[in-house]
Amino acid sequence: MPNVAIPNHVDAALENGLEGRGISRKGALSLIEEAPLAALLQAAGAVRDRFKGNSVSYSRKVFIPLTHLCRDYCGYCTFRADPQPGVPAYMTPDEVLAVAEAGRRAGCKEALFSLGDQPERVFPEAKEFLRTLGFDSTLEYVAAMSELVLLKTGLLPHSNPGLMGEKDLCRLRETNVSVGIMLESVSPRLGRPGGAHWRAPDKVPSLRLRTIETAGQLSMAFTTGILIGIGETPEERVDALLAIRAAHEKYGHVQEVIVQPFRVKLDIRMALAPEPSTDDLLRTIAVARLIFGGKMNIQSPPNLLSKDYPDLLAAGINDWGGVSPVTKDFINPEAAWPQISSLAERTAKAGFVLRERLAIYPEFSSRPEFVSEQLQPFVRKLQGGDGYARGECNPC
Repeated sequence: MPNVAIPNHVDAALENGLEGRGISRKGALSLIEEAPLAALLQAAGAVRDRFKGNSVSYSRKVFIPLTHLCRDYCGYCTFRADPQPGVPAYMTPDEVLAVAEAGRRAGCKEALFSLGDQPERVFPEAKEFLRTLGFDSTLEYVAAMSELVLLKTGLLPHSNPGLMGEKDLCRLRETNVSVGIMLESVSPRLGRPGGAHWRAPDKVPSLRLRTIETAGQLSMAFTTGILIGIGETPEERVDALLAIRAAHEKYGHVQEVIVQPFRVKLDIRMALAPEPSTDDLLRTIAVARLIFGGKMNIQSPPNLLSKDYPDLLAAGINDWGGVSPVTKDFINPEAAWPQISSLAERTAKAGFVLRERLAIYPEFSSRPEFVSEQLQPFVRKLQGGDGYARGECNPC
């Protein structure tokens, strides 16, 4: 550890974290609030190196924003929209296929479906579009478009459509190799008037945790994580990470945990809110690594740290997430993806090797309970012998 006086209880938490098996709530709180950043990063990096080696993964994806309509009004979001005259409520099947095919031609292997949460419950325009195509819900349409993309292009769908019940997840399980929902926070305070989740009924923490747990009961590889800088306290960040860990300990299905920073945009309710600093982001990532231990895949998006994104490696991440050579990040449209050739070069400069993975991690794709019989041939076609993408070509 660096030659800095560290309180005994903080030093004990760091030592426990170095074992790579996870730390207690008390230990995590001491680290996020008191640990010297250099010591914390050193511990998190050491755990990552011991369990993950020098490989850092990413998924080459195409981003399909199926609908921007959403019944939630989160204070930080520019993705969602209300119906507008002349603006289609959803992408049509032909539009979905066109984007997916462009991704396939560019070497993508993942089709990421992102969309607003249950718009048909509040917008007649959404209900009418779905009815015209023969669907009762947006989640039914997601499942149908996932199947269309899978069968027509071979891209592996990963859907991120908000709250999902057991029936919805069972339907998606047949065509999606993984699904996700960001927990974001476990703080009910954020749903009060003026808070980040005010007027956002789908951001109730207990409902999002229920989706995460239901996916675990169904053995679905799952992506989740936290959003920092939206008004939560350090203690609430720790509690959100621990809630994810508890679900994973029960079902073993969380394949990656994302630590994502809030970013200011001009046309949001939180336009004057402060962004988390880089040190704050690094500290939170490092604590996440020590909470989950060495086996979990920890991710933070490179485009949200701009040119300084290699600094994230020091905090213990081992994955960059999805990066698209075709489509922008529709959630953060102001933040361009790094070129994959640059990502590989800068990852190498930091001492790591960039590996292309699929939308399902190797440790999950090798277990038949996590891949439906229908999906197995599609996964095998894109997968190399070690579970990563077949014929990786990171710089191209």
